[in-house]
Amino acid sequence: MIVLRSALFAVLQTLLTVIFAIIALFTFPFSARIRYRTITLWNRSVVWLARVLCGIRYRVIGLENLPGIPAVVMAKHQSAWETIALPVLLPPMALVIKRELLWVPFFGWGMAMLSPIAINRAEGRAALKQIVAQGRDRLAQGFGVLIFPEGTRVAPGEVGRYGIGGAWLATHTGAPVVPVAHNAGEYWPKNSFLKRPGLITLSIGPVIQTEGLKPDALNEQVKAWIETEMARLNDHV
Repeated sequence: MIVLRSALFAVLQTLLTVIFAIIALFTFPFSARIRYRTITLWNRSVVWLARVLCGIRYRVIGLENLPGIPAVVMAKHQSAWETIALPVLLPPMALVIKRELLWVPFFGWGMAMLSPIAINRAEGRAALKQIVAQGRDRLAQGFGVLIFPEGTRVAPGEVGRYGIGGAWLATHTGAPVVPVAHNAGEYWPKNSFLKRPGLITLSIGPVIQTEGLKPDALNEQVKAWIETEMARLNDHV
């Protein structure tokens, strides 16, 4: 049954991606806010399909921790689920992504209309400058910035290397940081066709004020909170 449900989900997700990619192209003349609300209907649809077809439910704790101003959200990266769900479960955000994602047919078209910060991670310091320049612009427009500091998805129980990009942006702009932990990888594993039914817990941590912090020190604070919270979530799976 899991195989059948996962297959049907994959087919419908692909169809939705093609449809919304075409819709996204027609949103080009509109404001960033209108584009965001329109295109992220795809995100809402996929999250709904995952619940209805695959039994992947979710709960969010810590919503009261969200600041009233745009922030840099630094989140655990285990699954495709959080890349789809966070833009609609949290306030509007620009995603920091690897630029190769924009080359993916259909998906990349829609992503481009969301004004992400698309970087070449091989460029090192130039990529950091791009994150700060474009991140400052998105924050000024009232958008938060979402970054996955581990850079790539890691399996449950693993800890990836936390890159400096999110902390660099926050300390250079003075934006607050919101750490986010979740256990989506338990039910929507990385590189897996099969989706398992279950309840994802998305935990939003206390705001970290960045004034006076160095990027490395901030990164360590974010990592410490996320990984401590991950251990707590894993105890309840």
